[in-house]
Amino acid sequence: MKKKLLFGLLLIIASNTINAQPAFIRDSLDIYVNRILKDWNLPGMAVCVVKDGKVQVMKGYGVRDVKTKLPVNEETLFMIASNSKAFTGTSLAWLDYEKRLSLDDKIIKYMPWFRLYDDYTTNEVTIRDMLCHRLGFETFQSDFLNWGGNLSRKEIIEKMRTYKPVYPFRYKYGYCNAAFLAAGEVIPLVTDTSWDDFLKYRYFVPLNMKRTSTTLTGIANDSNAAKPYTIFKNELVNLDYPNLYNLGPAASINSCIKDMSNWVLTLLDSGRYNGKQVIPFSVINQARTPQMLEARPTNNSTHFYAYGLGFELSDYAGRKVVSHTGGADGFVTSVCLVPEENLGIVVLTNTDANWMYDGLRRQILDQYVGVPYKDYSASMIKRYKANEVEANEELKKFEERITASKKAKFDLKPLVGKYTNSVYGAIEIKIENNKAIMFFEHHPNLKGNLEYLDGNNFVCNYSSAMYGVKEIPFKIEGGKVISCTVTVNDFIDFMPYEFVKN
Repeated sequence: MKKKLLFGLLLIIASNTINAQPAFIRDSLDIYVNRILKDWNLPGMAVCVVKDGKVQVMKGYGVRDVKTKLPVNEETLFMIASNSKAFTGTSLAWLDYEKRLSLDDKIIKYMPWFRLYDDYTTNEVTIRDMLCHRLGFETFQSDFLNWGGNLSRKEIIEKMRTYKPVYPFRYKYGYCNAAFLAAGEVIPLVTDTSWDDFLKYRYFVPLNMKRTSTTLTGIANDSNAAKPYTIFKNELVNLDYPNLYNLGPAASINSCIKDMSNWVLTLLDSGRYNGKQVIPFSVINQARTPQMLEARPTNNSTHFYAYGLGFELSDYAGRKVVSHTGGADGFVTSVCLVPEENLGIVVLTNTDANWMYDGLRRQILDQYVGVPYKDYSASMIKRYKANEVEANEELKKFEERITASKKAKFDLKPLVGKYTNSVYGAIEIKIENNKAIMFFEHHPNLKGNLEYLDGNNFVCNYSSAMYGVKEIPFKIEGGKVISCTVTVNDFIDFMPYEFVKN
C-alpha cells in the first residue's frame, strides 16, 4: 500500500512538473527548432531552459559538423564569445567584495604604463569604466586589429593609446573588447593568478563545468565540438576557429549547454550551487546593476537598455531581464536570466548567419511571461533575407564594374609596397600572377585579393568570408600612390582605416 501511495505521489509530482512548462515548450519546441534549422540553413543548435531551480529543457538539435553529420548534444562545445564578459565582470566585482581592489580604482594604479589617446582619460579611467563600455569609442572600434590577430594581451592593451575616441569620455556607450581585456588583466596583478585560472577555480571547478575552457585548443582539439559556419553567396561555408585567446577576458570561453546550465542555475539561486554558496549574492547583484545606458528602446514592452558589469540589462513585460549575446566566426549565442521568474535560457548556434540565437530566446521568454504568441522566426527571416538580397546585389554591382573595366589598363606596380596605419600597423601589397594581393601584419593567414573597379577604386575579396567583399579606394596624386582606405564587415569593425604608403 505504501509503495502504491508513493508511486502515485511521484506521478502527481512528475505531472505537475510537466504541466509547469508552457504548452509551446512542452508540445511544439522540437517542431519549431527543426523548422528554424531548415529555414535558416543552420547546421546545429543547443538549447537549455531552467526554471525554479530545475532544468526543463536541455537538448541539442541538428549537427555539429555538416560533413560527418555528428549530432549536437548537451555536451557539444561552442564558442560563447562575449558571453565570457559576464564571468570577467563578476570576477572583478568579487575582488571588490573581497577588498582586493575597488571597481573605482584607476587602471593606472595597477598598470602604470597604461595609456589612452589623451592624458585626462588615461588618468581618470577606472575598472568600472572599462567594464561598462563608456570610454568614448565607437562600438567594435579597433577589432579589425584585435579580433583573431597575433598580438599578445599586453600588446593589445598597449595599442589602446592609438584609438582616437569618437565621443567624449563617459558620454556615450561604445562596446569595446580591448577595454574588457584590460579590466580582466587586472586580475593577475592583484591575485598572482591568471584570468584563465581564476575562472577555472572560482567557477568551472566548483560549478562542475567540466567541458568549459578558455583556449583555442580547448575547442579545436575536442572531438565533440561544433564546427563554425557562415553563409556567403547563399552557400554554407566552413570557417576556421578564430584564435580569441589574446582577447581572453572579453571573448575566449568555450562551453556547452550542460555546463552553462550550472552557471545560470547558480546566478538565479543567489550564487548557490547544489545548496552551497559559491558566489556571494552581493557580487552577483553588483555585476547586474545598471552602470551605463545603452540605447533608446524601440518597443512598448521595454523601457530601458543598460549595461552592468558584463551583463546587458533591460525590462520586458514588466520583468527585469539580465542577458548577453556572443558572436565569433561561425558562432552566435545567447544567455538570458529573468530573476523574478527564476528563469534562465541559453541558446548556442554554429553559424553566425542567423538571428534565431536571439529570436528563439525571445520565443521561449514570451511563453513564460505570458506574452501572446508571435513567430519570431517568420518575422525575422523576412528582414534577414531582404538584407541578403541587398548584399548579393552589391556583389553583383561589383562584378558588373569589374567587367566594365576589363579594357581599362591600370598599372598595378605603383600599388606595390608597405602601408601603415597608427592603430593597425602595417599591410603590404604584392603582385602575384599579375594580381594585386594585400597582406596583413597582424593577421598572417588573411589575404585581400584586389580587383580593379574604376577610377582609383578596387574591390577586396578577403580570403576569409568573415571579412566580406569591400571597396578599397586608393588616394593617388600625380601618379603616386598616397594611401588606401580599408574596411571589413561591420560585425568585425565599423571603422574605416587609412593606410599611408611608406
